[in-house]
Amino acid sequence: MRENVVKDKSFGFAVRVVKLYQFLCEQKKEYVLSKQLLRSGTSVGAMVREAEHAETKNNFKHKMGIAQKEINESIYWLELLHKTDYLTSDQFESMNADAVEIIKIITAILKSAKAN
Repeated sequence: MRENVVKDKSFGFAVRVVKLYQFLCEQKKEYVLSKQLLRSGTSVGAMVREAEHAETKNNFKHKMGIAQKEINESIYWLELLHKTDYLTSDQFESMNADAVEIIKIITAILKSAKAN
C-alpha cells in the first residue's frame, strides 16, 4: 500500500492539536483561542480524508483547498497563542514547523492538480 504523507502528517498534527488543547485548558485555563485551534487543526486531516475519496477532480481540489485554508488558520491561532504568552517559543516552533510542512505539501498537491 502506498504511503500518503499528507494524510499521515495531517492526522499527526490533529493529535498534537488535541493534546495542546487539553494542555491549554487544564494548565493555562485558556478556552477560547484554543477551541479555535482545535477546530481548524483537526479539520485539516478531515478535509484531506474527504479529498482522498473525492468523486471528481474538482471535488478533490475543493477539499484540498479547504484543508489548505484550515492549516493556514491553524498557523494564525498558533501565532496568536504564542504572542499572547499561552505558548512558549519552543511549543510554538514545534507546532508551527509541522503546520508549515503540511501547508507546503498541500500547496504542492494543489499546484500539481491544477497543472493536470
